[in-house]
Amino acid sequence: MIFNNAAIMQTLNVNLNAVAPVALMTVLAIVLMVIDFFLKRENKFSLGIVTLIGLVLILPVAATTVDPAPAFGGMVIADAYAAFFNVVFIIAAIFAVVISNDYLRKISSERGEYYYIIIFATIGMMVMASANDLVNLYVGLELMSLSFYILVAMRRSATGAEGALKYFILGAFSSGILLYGITFTYGFAGTTNLTEIARMGVNLSSANHYLLIAIIMLVAGFAFKIAAFPFHLWSPDAYEGAPTPVTALLSVGSKAAAFAFFLRFFGGAFHEFHAHWAGLLWILSAATMLVGATVAIQQKNIVRMLAYSSIAHAGIILIGVVVMNGFASAGVMFYMFVYAFMNMGAFTVVALMARNDGTGKSISDYKGLAGRRPVLAFVMALFLLSLAGIPPTGGFTAKFFILASAIEARYYWLAAIGVISTVISLFFYAKVIFYMYMKEPDALDDMAPVTQAPSTLAYNIIIFITAVSTMVLGLCPTPVMDMAIAAVSHL
Repeated sequence: MIFNNAAIMQTLNVNLNAVAPVALMTVLAIVLMVIDFFLKRENKFSLGIVTLIGLVLILPVAATTVDPAPAFGGMVIADAYAAFFNVVFIIAAIFAVVISNDYLRKISSERGEYYYIIIFATIGMMVMASANDLVNLYVGLELMSLSFYILVAMRRSATGAEGALKYFILGAFSSGILLYGITFTYGFAGTTNLTEIARMGVNLSSANHYLLIAIIMLVAGFAFKIAAFPFHLWSPDAYEGAPTPVTALLSVGSKAAAFAFFLRFFGGAFHEFHAHWAGLLWILSAATMLVGATVAIQQKNIVRMLAYSSIAHAGIILIGVVVMNGFASAGVMFYMFVYAFMNMGAFTVVALMARNDGTGKSISDYKGLAGRRPVLAFVMALFLLSLAGIPPTGGFTAKFFILASAIEARYYWLAAIGVISTVISLFFYAKVIFYMYMKEPDALDDMAPVTQAPSTLAYNIIIFITAVSTMVLGLCPTPVMDMAIAAVSHL
């Protein structure tokens, strides 16, 4: 038998351009591993510089690699939608790497593998965003998850080990549930390709039991990745135990990757079955918003507070998935873009406030910060107000787009719960601001330096970029929103 290689290549559409950003990220990870072999422990910080340079060079490639035709037998689709999320992932990774060098020295945890595992986690996110097949999705998801399991345990502490163990055990359990959901999807559709499932969706019976089981299991699997109630229990412990830069990347990147596939899957392949999964996501969204906002009020550790804040935000973003129209989907994308800046900014301040002995993460440590570090207190207040959705910040604009889409689609009760959740969140965000501006520092804190580490140029640059971006995206959201609308039009 003679095989026509050209015909096979054309049929499979082996398009290397479609995987160029992932390929370059893989090369970067391999280069870092090789360099790591030749570096002494005291020189590991240079890997951070190489990582940063590589990410900055790959960013424009990821932003401009757009090819809407499914490649590699329909497994990969490098459309504008994937490019948008790739930019979010790489920006989050850049921020995490920049603040990592000083932070790792502060906690005496300088390791070369830290940087290339961050790259592998980012590669997993990018594979998820461009996945057009459930098998490819699972590969990306596991690559991202396994990388984060290691990164969360990178800090040598009891809380780090506890958080990593909970994350690993529950993560493995959720991956099994997700894989079961993929199996049942294949059972009723006969394929795992999203394009094929969408094409045959109109001919599939909505009463199919395999369909209903697949929806429930897939939603449960993804709910863990976005820390939605009741699959959120790992989140506060993992956030608290991980190095702060890892926490920042986990809160932004993992959530964005899960929502990237949420939109592609439910908005494309399962769009015909909207009536079946919308009700389930409605309940999930409402419960996640209320639980996240309510429990955050009780927290005394600012990292755990931001963890529950992240849970509440996941509930609000889920509103856009429930509505699932062009404007709502674009609103989800815009929300994740803004969230990358305001949340990374807040965690950068947290990293700067952390002391060498691991303390400095209590909300009480922020007492009187406005008197000691007025600029730092101001930007932290800005990030918290944006997370709360106060105008004219980017957080307000993002929430406005989501809630407006819900009202337009007549999801009035869900929008009302979103507003209630936002009002509740004001209490715990305002608490930190109150401590910074209205409380006097304790006598011991007043004598001690704020961070026991210099305010490096890297921290200042990230804080400046994130603060300015948070305000600009609130005052001028149109360019990013237009790009999001154009991207979702091809789903």
